[in-house]
Amino acid sequence: MSTGTRQGPAAGGVTVRVPAKVNVQLAVGAARADGFHDLANVFLAVSLFDEVTATPAGSLTVSCEGPDAAGVPLDTTNLAARAAQLLAARHGISPDVHLHIAKDIPVAGGMAGGSADGAAALLACDALWGLGSSRAELLDICAELGSDVPFSLVGGAALGTGRGERLTVLPVGGVFHWVFAVADGGLSTPAVYAEFDRLTPAAPVPAASPALLEALRTGDADALAAALSNDLQPAALSLRPELARTLETGRSAGALAGLVSGSGPTTAFLVRDAAGAESVAKALSASGTCRTARVASSPAEGATVVARG
Repeated sequence: MSTGTRQGPAAGGVTVRVPAKVNVQLAVGAARADGFHDLANVFLAVSLFDEVTATPAGSLTVSCEGPDAAGVPLDTTNLAARAAQLLAARHGISPDVHLHIAKDIPVAGGMAGGSADGAAALLACDALWGLGSSRAELLDICAELGSDVPFSLVGGAALGTGRGERLTVLPVGGVFHWVFAVADGGLSTPAVYAEFDRLTPAAPVPAASPALLEALRTGDADALAAALSNDLQPAALSLRPELARTLETGRSAGALAGLVSGSGPTTAFLVRDAAGAESVAKALSASGTCRTARVASSPAEGATVVARG
């Protein structure tokens, strides 16, 4: 990500690559007065990526390509567009940029694809306009954009507290292998949280699991499998009961563990190695319990400039 070094405007455009995420722990507290929930959210970036290219334009426009492109808004509700607007406003300039999203992260799948695009657009516009913003400035704008956006910028592994936007970077001692079963349709994050509130009227104060943090630090897949948790999973399963079949299919096919990714409906399966990931993905694809199955590894680098014209 940006180091804050001013390089001057990039006349030909800037492309930023940004990863998806899985929540290996999502501990959720009771609803706050502002409507958010306090979280202990352990993020792990995974090797499914979107790319956002920012090029000079006469006004702010957005385009998108990829398997789920039809589900991506192309107006200012898109976090990529909002990122350009916020960054431009801070510097007193007009957000005249075209943002093209090459989307490979599942849409509305609990993997922070929209948040990833916001972080990528922010970094791309900062480089395109030669602003040289500091890491702290970019993270501040990310937090304004949404709870998951700061992690998309940082990548790797981190504990998110508050509503998830306050990050503590975590050490990871090895490579973890994953399979993601992408469901048909999405799940509304607000609806999942509302169902959580209904099912959990007295949620405890959220805290990170010491066993899970140690499993990440040592790279121990078996220990991580035993510690995976998602307090939103019962709510997601209540709204989409068929996800239970997907979870059972992946576990039966040899996954060490499976859970709903974030607010869903994507389900994530931790596997022992790359060969195991291919086997589990094949079984899930053949089962009819998901739209597609994707293989990935973690940790992955956060938002990174990969081309500068």
